[in-house]
Amino acid sequence: MVTSMQHLPQHPVLASLTPQTLAVIVGAGESGQAAARLLAHKGVRVRILERDSAGITPAFQEEIRTSGMELLCGAHTPEQFSGADFVVTSPGVPLHVLAPFLTAAGNPPLLGEMELALAFTHEPILAVTGTSGKTTTVSLAAAMLNAAGKTVFLGGNIGTPLSSYVLGQEKADVLVLEISSFQLQGCHTLHPHVAMIINLTENHLDHHKTMQEYTDAKFSIFALQNADNFAILPPELAEEYHRRGHAAPLEVFTATNRFPHMQLAGKHNAANAEAAYLACRVFGVSEEAAAKAVAEFLPLRHRLETAARHADVLYVNDSKCTTVEAMRAALESFDTPVILLAGGKFKGGDLASLRSLLQKQVKAVVLFGASRDIFETAWAGAAPITWDANLDAAFARAAGLATAHDVVLLSPATASYDLYNNYKERGDHFCRLASALSAHGARP
Repeated sequence: MVTSMQHLPQHPVLASLTPQTLAVIVGAGESGQAAARLLAHKGVRVRILERDSAGITPAFQEEIRTSGMELLCGAHTPEQFSGADFVVTSPGVPLHVLAPFLTAAGNPPLLGEMELALAFTHEPILAVTGTSGKTTTVSLAAAMLNAAGKTVFLGGNIGTPLSSYVLGQEKADVLVLEISSFQLQGCHTLHPHVAMIINLTENHLDHHKTMQEYTDAKFSIFALQNADNFAILPPELAEEYHRRGHAAPLEVFTATNRFPHMQLAGKHNAANAEAAYLACRVFGVSEEAAAKAVAEFLPLRHRLETAARHADVLYVNDSKCTTVEAMRAALESFDTPVILLAGGKFKGGDLASLRSLLQKQVKAVVLFGASRDIFETAWAGAAPITWDANLDAAFARAAGLATAHDVVLLSPATASYDLYNNYKERGDHFCRLASALSAHGARP
């Protein structure tokens, strides 16, 4: 039974914080704010850099003022980093963008927000990364641990930063962390008791320089594990794991029928549930407790979420689908004709590999927003393809094409930043359109 474990030594720059220490925080988003609060609580000088001041709420501006933190807005300059003892980066900022400014400032050490928080935690960690399915898997794991009577912190890339947990009063038996490739690049002392990669396909190649860099970031989740820890992978990644010489014993997972009462659709979710169970078993979770948690677990928002039913047509919101492989998993979850809404800021991947699946499953492709040429080139002739500038027009077109027993599926395989601030806004917009259609009893 796992109770507690000490992590490896904290980052050297965090071992001797003083009131003279200057920490520069890049980005005033959720993780940046959490890091700033934690460092201010530790009594160091905090300078926050934010390119767009419009995104800073009045409440946080007041918090900055009363706490004595410094806020600098606008385009980055070397002077903003001057005197920094270390720099805490936001996950979405490519490191190469900061390089010229850091060089001019004497190359202060770089830390991610999670790396910062790890210095002040001692609870055992279950860490999950992968291209798709991370949020569902960590949420399933948290539910299984809760069903077994464990107190859980669920956070990281899924929402609540680890720094916020450190500052909180309630402590957990297990820290369940979803970790992105961006966050892993900023973690150098992460030592999970259980670590897993759900899957690995092309993604974020608009951020990472190469697929090799992306892969290296993902596999770094195992770097500090030892023979007393546990690694979990799909079988196709086992050879790469062994090639890299990691120390933790490896267990592979595949989709099984272990949880027949699962409410999540698709073979990929059966695999996610199996991976979550293998991880939680290490912490003493019984199969009975896991099965209870899975049976009660409902689909998460924006992940194959039923938005509405109208005229025997099912409208499904899968806005969290930002990769080609996530789209593949979504399409494979249905055995009725699909009208596919896709498009947005393309992050890389082999769209052409979906051609046979489109020919089999997709009645029509309705593109919207950016990346029109990329989709049309990859899918020409595989299915009828149209394009609209925005989701309103594309949804109206898709609804007009749908007949009884069809599925209108928003599964974009892209980031949302061409038209929305995030995938949640995109999914919420789709749900409003679907709900209005159902409520009015007519097509838009």
